Amino acid sequence: MKTVLASWFGTGLILGRLRGSHSGSGTVGSMFAFPVAVWIGQFGVGYQVVATIAVTLVALWSISSLVGSEGDAGWIVIDEAAGMFLAVIGLSWGPALVAFVVFRLADIYKKRFPGVARAEDLSGAVGVVADDLIAGAYGLVAGLLASRLIG
Repeated sequence: MKTVLASWFGTGLILGRLRGSHSGSGTVGSMFAFPVAVWIGQFGVGYQVVATIAVTLVALWSISSLVGSEGDAGWIVIDEAAGMFLAVIGLSWGPALVAFVVFRLADIYKKRFPGVARAEDLSGAVGVVADDLIAGAYGLVAGLLASRLIG
């Protein structure tokens, strides 16, 4: 059960099965989390906040026992899902796409975004999830700015 959740319902395993490498699996997991996270927004921002907290707690729980043996394995993408859920809170589809791109850039290029790489240095499951939440915050800010520009 923890593997299913940690891989965001198997999406983190797709690239490993297709090409033998999990490189890029965070983006795949984010792509599957994105429409769900935005869709929840139709029920209100409060639902998105609750969903973000729930995914974050499930991420911490599901990967806590895996980090010791797997580290931050490429197939573990529930942390990206948590960051993605945070990145789109309160955003419509257009600004959410901006948030998606900035979130992925912040997660991939951690050292260029203050705080992201440092959060990853925290120990255990907290470090695995924290960097994605900070990257998600960058995405959210970009999405909110885009929302103001778009109207």
